[in-house]
Amino acid sequence: MSDGRWLALLCLARAGFALMFVAYSASLGLLKQAWGLSSAQAGLIQSAFHVGFLVSLFAIGFLADRYGAKRTFLTTSIAACVSGLTFALFADSFVSALLLHALAGLCAGGSYTPGLTLIAERFPAVRRGRAMGYYLAAASLGYALSLWLSSVLIVASGWRAALIACALGPVAASLLAAWVLRGSRNVVHPAGFANPLRALIEVWRNKPAMLAVWAYVAHSWELLGMWAWMPTYLGVVLAHGRESSAGMASLGIAFAALSYLISTAGSIGGGLLSDRWGRTAVILLMSIASLICSFTFGWLIAAPVWIVVAVAIAYNLTAIGDSSVYSTALTELVPGHRLGAAWALRSLLGFGAGAVSPWLFGLVLDLSGGVRTDAAWGWAWTALGVGAVLGPVATLKLRALRGSAQMAGGKR
Repeated sequence: MSDGRWLALLCLARAGFALMFVAYSASLGLLKQAWGLSSAQAGLIQSAFHVGFLVSLFAIGFLADRYGAKRTFLTTSIAACVSGLTFALFADSFVSALLLHALAGLCAGGSYTPGLTLIAERFPAVRRGRAMGYYLAAASLGYALSLWLSSVLIVASGWRAALIACALGPVAASLLAAWVLRGSRNVVHPAGFANPLRALIEVWRNKPAMLAVWAYVAHSWELLGMWAWMPTYLGVVLAHGRESSAGMASLGIAFAALSYLISTAGSIGGGLLSDRWGRTAVILLMSIASLICSFTFGWLIAAPVWIVVAVAIAYNLTAIGDSSVYSTALTELVPGHRLGAAWALRSLLGFGAGAVSPWLFGLVLDLSGGVRTDAAWGWAWTALGVGAVLGPVATLKLRALRGSAQMAGGKR
């Protein structure tokens, strides 16, 4: 199978797995009413998914080193199918949703970093940024499809049907991935698993790699908080001054889906530009642009809808635009036998921050007056920007290091 076809089909599988990632946030506004949730509780349920996800990524990094990325990818896909369907069918309260969404996150990590490792094993550095950009763009495509499905099904059949439809995505993706990877070699790095603590210490002492990790932490804080709350916020913008309804929620989800769909260009473009301009140059461009959006987005609640949607598109485009670049940089700054440990540490720190940000967003929203208070949304989105400032700072420090010349063939 040609590299192009292999990558396209693997990306399609990634899009299927991604359907479950934003299924809850798509229906969040309606689930708050159905389950009697406060904004903080609603954010905590989303955070539970991210906590489970970071735990899975931490473990999967080492498992991929020990058993191979291909075997890890395919085995964990089964768990993703079962846990996603369990959440969709049985979550019906704050406690059950919290536990089952955490379980879904715990089983969802196998399609992420093992997939990136498979791409790193197949593509040389000169084409790797573009290839990883396509893979992350596929996730954005899956998010957009998840939101579109939800916007249609919420009106036609209710939020439960929307959750179930999204949970079927990993089932289809697992079958496709098993077929695509049937001819791929399973590369094992047993040395990376022999002493996980030593591997983590080695990555921790790798200053260029850790600066890339810290920049990714700030990126995750902003991105995961934005993904959790954007559909609900757009629904509030559309219903501004009126009573919210399933129809308004559906339209808000549809606009969020549009922003996700367009953001696929950000992932692809960011990866492509990083091959040409260098990794840190693209990270700085995208991270500063998304910071501007974080500090302004929430204060536009009373602005014309077309302005808010335009900023939402720009926000999604720039916040996701450097996602693949962090991953590509790490493959160039860390030896192959330590890549699993690097993924694990990055996931622990990055998704740890990403798990806190949706909850903190909801908490700021509650403390500032609640969802019906315009200024509360301004402060909540600003909180995402404050946490993301670390990103450009760490990236500038990385760019100044001699070791950063390992990236993008010396383009840094």
